[in-house]
Amino acid sequence: MHMNLKEAFVGIDVSKAQLDVGVLPQEKFWSSANDDAGRAELVARLREVAPTLIVLEATGGYEAVIAAQLAAVGLPVVVVNPRQVRDFAKACGRLAKTDRIDARILALYAKTMRPEVRPLKDEQSRELDALFIRRRQIVDMLTMEKNRLGMAAKRVRKGLQAHITWLEKRVDEVDGELKALIETSPVWRAKDELLQSAKGIGPVASLALLSQLPELGQLDRKKISALVGIAPLNNDSGTFKGRRTTWGGRSTVRPPLYMATLAAIRCNPVIKAFHARLKAAGKKPKVAIVACMRKLLTILNAMIKTMTPWCDKSAIQA
Repeated sequence: MHMNLKEAFVGIDVSKAQLDVGVLPQEKFWSSANDDAGRAELVARLREVAPTLIVLEATGGYEAVIAAQLAAVGLPVVVVNPRQVRDFAKACGRLAKTDRIDARILALYAKTMRPEVRPLKDEQSRELDALFIRRRQIVDMLTMEKNRLGMAAKRVRKGLQAHITWLEKRVDEVDGELKALIETSPVWRAKDELLQSAKGIGPVASLALLSQLPELGQLDRKKISALVGIAPLNNDSGTFKGRRTTWGGRSTVRPPLYMATLAAIRCNPVIKAFHARLKAAGKKPKVAIVACMRKLLTILNAMIKTMTPWCDKSAIQA
């Protein structure tokens, strides 16, 4: 493939204290401190490079600030899934790992795979994201403590119960913060009302979709299903036809969407009828539920795209 010599692909390996940068095909490497001064210096140097694409890994939030600063000055930056980069490195036979090697692999990933640049979340969206993730963490802790309570010794039960009560109160507080944040944005408020107009979609599922799936309404049904990880993937080779499976995607979206789908199978006439048809066709229970998840997500995607509330009659055509 012909390569434009003026093109430059940048990989940035982000850690708490340092930003390691690799530029290909120029084979340039340097490090900057991950503080205000270091990030400002990095942005200035990259503006001089005028890169075709910059790739960073999602590293637990450390990448958010520098990604936002790069995007703010118009540089094409993409934050990618670390697993995809690790698989790419293995495929290239690059098993050694240092900060410089990681930066070069990210630059090579940018040059080879050219992931699509999408708008980054603004500050308000990042706050919503952080609150939703914190809610999920608290709920996970609450579940673990409740499981421990069932087989705990009498001496520790009082402490466990007190902690469970505190966690339940904290979930309510975070729910209040999330609701207040949604209310500050007319766009979010309108989308939240649209999503909850679908029977089965409650406040938690709506928040999950708003905070964890900002692409909802912007992609076609196949892409949005693949992004969530509920699109069937082929497993064929020659004359062998393997079972279709789902894999990857947004793990923070699937659990609330799954629970919403179970509710929709009971109370949403469109999803209920669709599930009944799948069962009558002999589909296995899990296959039927995932297909219903995909159906529900497809309809929600169309609703947000057209800003149209749920309608049982029109939803059947989605």
